[in-house]
Amino acid sequence: MRIALFTETFLPKIDGIVTRLKHTVEHLQREGHQVLVISPDGGIKEYKGAKVYGVSGIPLPLYPELKLAIPRPSLKLVLEKFKPDLIHVVNPAVLGLGGIYYAKTLNIPLVASYHTHLPQYLQHYGLGALEGLLWELLKLGHNQAQLNLCTSTAMVETLVDHGIERVDLWQRGVDTDMFQPHLVCSKMRSRLSQGNPDAPLLLYVGRVSAEKQIDEIRPVLEAIPHARLAIVGDGPHREAMETHFAGTNTHFVGYLHGLELAAAFASSDAFIFPSRTETLGLVLLEAMAAGCPVVAARSGGIPDIVTDGVNGYLFDPVNAHGAVIATQKLLAVQAERDLLRQNARQEAEKWGWNAATQQLVTYYESVLDGVSYASAA
Repeated sequence: MRIALFTETFLPKIDGIVTRLKHTVEHLQREGHQVLVISPDGGIKEYKGAKVYGVSGIPLPLYPELKLAIPRPSLKLVLEKFKPDLIHVVNPAVLGLGGIYYAKTLNIPLVASYHTHLPQYLQHYGLGALEGLLWELLKLGHNQAQLNLCTSTAMVETLVDHGIERVDLWQRGVDTDMFQPHLVCSKMRSRLSQGNPDAPLLLYVGRVSAEKQIDEIRPVLEAIPHARLAIVGDGPHREAMETHFAGTNTHFVGYLHGLELAAAFASSDAFIFPSRTETLGLVLLEAMAAGCPVVAARSGGIPDIVTDGVNGYLFDPVNAHGAVIATQKLLAVQAERDLLRQNARQEAEKWGWNAATQQLVTYYESVLDGVSYASAA
């Protein structure tokens, strides 16, 4: 099978979407499929045997790490040369609209997938009044596809409620070989805690941006003053967050990759995640695979992953003290925390990337066979 994959973000940027796409491309190529990635130009020409065609773009004003890559007529020649059996557009917003257009123009079957809950993001950038318009635009784009995939049951229901058709679930996946509990490391714990390895160590990993609501972790530190917080990642909100957390035991680590990131998860006492905009929360699965219990908002796709009191703790995001109470509960008893660690790893082991990619291939084959989809919700 030959798949042209249009995405608004790819390497060298690092986030949950790119992580999912990396593993998907790798597994598709390994199974003998041919993938062409069309993305904003990041200097990458090839990945795991798949050709990467970069389209020049301009940085997004509110988020310079993201580039707006405008579709151009040359894409038609690229597609005609590659001869895809199917086009898959990931989060179609700008470049992905070109994928939709050429799928229709060249009569190529189209699959779309929804990974970023953009309508909720608007609230965090002072653009909430545009939410209704954005849903209409999303509906217009996604309803061109023969199949729309989401990464959590909550997002399947949300898209169906907003008029998007032919929606189904693309199961979660995590690299259980990379992220493992045995990677706990005293040097990493000392690094993350700035030389205070005996203090309770809380960890956040992800974009440092407004929609992640990292600022809501500060009350947890104020309630547990001997705790340390390590923030791994970067983004447009970092300077504001450094100001917000001034005077607390917070360390802005920057990016970590590979085994260093896996060791950071394994060496922490709790992964704390207040975001309410997650369609899946891949980083939660990575934490759990490393045996790091989770404290997270009961929102979006997170309850698909975290079972309250079993492999982590969920809190009501509208309760101002919810995150504080949940974190205190997790840190209170070492034996219970050890059990949460074991259960977190066991849950993550169910969701390897191979199974997720096999499911995607089945979806692709069904679309190519002309199967008519009804929404799963």
